[in-house]
Amino acid sequence: MSRAFVKEQDGADIPEDFPERPVSAHPNFVTARGLRQIETEVHALEARREQARRDEDKPTLTGIERDLRYWQQRKASARLTEPESPAQKIRFGMRVALQLHDGGERQFVLVGEDEADPAGGLISWVSPVAQQLLGKEVGDEIELQGHRAEIIRIDIPPA
Repeated sequence: MSRAFVKEQDGADIPEDFPERPVSAHPNFVTARGLRQIETEVHALEARREQARRDEDKPTLTGIERDLRYWQQRKASARLTEPESPAQKIRFGMRVALQLHDGGERQFVLVGEDEADPAGGLISWVSPVAQQLLGKEVGDEIELQGHRAEIIRIDIPPA
């Protein structure tokens, strides 16, 4: 049988240049929810690492350890940031409602990079849209998808 069809068991299937996950150069601001998500990810990866060790699954263990280094670094650098009340100017952690050019409304919450979920309305505070919003007030306008959008509401979302 050709060696091409034999699975190596000595770790030869682990790439030598397995890259680290890139870590953002921006400050790691997090909401309380974002910090809980990071802690949950660390705990889940620690459990998966133990299972991979028991199974002697070196390729899986390599990936888990890489991800665990990333999330442990993100946890260590996390800066829990609570929005100030009352919400008059847009800051990290605040929810913003925009009146769109077509009459529709769109809401965003400015969150940490690891917490971002644009489809769910959670945008990273370093994203282009968030950078336009930071420091603005109700009545100000930004450009969104090639059209003007007016800020109609700013509040602090429930934790």
